[in-house]
Amino acid sequence: MMSGTGKYTSIDNQNVSGPIPAVPDPGHVTVKFTDSNLQTFPPSGVQGKISGGSIPPRDADDTFSKTTSGSDEPQSSGWFRAFTVAAYKPYFDVDTSDVLERIKDSLFPFKGSFTEKISDKPDLYGPFWICTTLIFVAASIGTFVTYIAHKLKNKEWEYDINLVTWSAGLFYGYVVIIPLALYVVLKYFSAPSGLVQLFCLYGYSLFIFIPALCLSVVPYDIFRWVIAGVAGFMSATFVALNLRAHIMSAGERWFLIVASIFLLQVALAIALKLYLFTVSV
Repeated sequence: MMSGTGKYTSIDNQNVSGPIPAVPDPGHVTVKFTDSNLQTFPPSGVQGKISGGSIPPRDADDTFSKTTSGSDEPQSSGWFRAFTVAAYKPYFDVDTSDVLERIKDSLFPFKGSFTEKISDKPDLYGPFWICTTLIFVAASIGTFVTYIAHKLKNKEWEYDINLVTWSAGLFYGYVVIIPLALYVVLKYFSAPSGLVQLFCLYGYSLFIFIPALCLSVVPYDIFRWVIAGVAGFMSATFVALNLRAHIMSAGERWFLIVASIFLLQVALAIALKLYLFTVSV
């Protein structure tokens, strides 16, 4: 048997009634359990690292546990919020049915009720994809038109990468710069309008140019001019009529503003025709 010092001691064979030393019977032992709160876990009175209310330590960082306005992302204030994804998230939260309905409204420009429908929930999802689609459609259709023109005259054809960059600069630049300029002008004449509403209006006004560009593959120059004129007129009418009621509060010069808006849309259509579909072989 090992003792507390780590050494073995001898066993007295006289006091052992077998191979294992006998242990004297201490008699009947009663074990009594005290009442405890084992029915609930953790106990309500426990203090320490795990408490009854699961309260974190005082120095715990609760940055990720705070939510504002139903969002799981921390909110910024002031101008810094314009550089966060959360600032633009509501403008991309639209259904396909909403986008299709707004596209359909842009094809019927004489209603003039588009701004009323988007006043509560303007979106940037539709304008972004309309402009992006226009870039690739304009570049691909323009390339196809020049390719056919060269092949019909047995001339050598080379791909012009500048069509993509020019289309991107034209459509993205137009749908950003023109609404920004109009926003400043309307604010100067004390008839301010929402900037996002203007982006939305101008973005959907460009949808008509997608089918117009597809129809421009027809190799007749007079037909292309007609298509460009009709598309430009519909797009210009759509923007002008939807802004007319609002701009009329700007005073006597409201007509000049509306006329400028109309002419800029027509100029866009002319620029598309001259650059993309005027082929010289």
